[in-house]
Amino acid sequence: MSDTNDKFEWSDSYLLGHGPMDETHKEFVLLVNAMKNASDADFAARLDDFEKHAVKHFSQEDDWMTSTNFPSADCHIDEHGKVLASVHGIQAMDEEKKLKIGRGLVTALEEWFPGHADYLDSALAKWMVKQSFGGERVAPVVFKRNPKMSEAGVGVQSKNS
Repeated sequence: MSDTNDKFEWSDSYLLGHGPMDETHKEFVLLVNAMKNASDADFAARLDDFEKHAVKHFSQEDDWMTSTNFPSADCHIDEHGKVLASVHGIQAMDEEKKLKIGRGLVTALEEWFPGHADYLDSALAKWMVKQSFGGERVAPVVFKRNPKMSEAGVGVQSKNS
C-alpha cells in the first residue's frame, strides 16, 4: 500500500470545459487513487472498480468521437484500447502478479492521464462544445482556481468583513 500522503488527486488543471467529460475524469482520478492506496488484500477489487469505470468512460468518449466525426478519433480510440488491454491483461493474472504488475499500472496511469487529458481529451472537449453550437467558432470557458492565490488568502473574506 502506498503512503496516503502520496495521492493522485483531482486538480482544476484537469478541467476541460465539457461537463460530462470533467465529471468522468474526476471519477477516473478518484479510482486510480483508490487503487494506489488500496491494501494488498483490496487491490484486485479496486482494479475491478477501475475496469468498470474505464470501459464506460472510454466507450462514452469513443461514442462522442464517432457520432460527431471527430477528426482525431482513431488515435484517441487506440489509446483507450491499449489502456483497457493492459487492465484486462492484469485482471487475468494470478494474484501475486496482479498485485505487482497492477501497482505498476497505477503509476503508469498517473503519468499517462495528465498528458492524455491535456492533448487528446482537451481537443475532444473543444470539438464537443463547438458541435453543440452548430459548428460555430466557440471554445469552452473554464474557470480554474489559482492555488497560490488561495494559499495567500487572496479573495478570502475574513469573519470581520
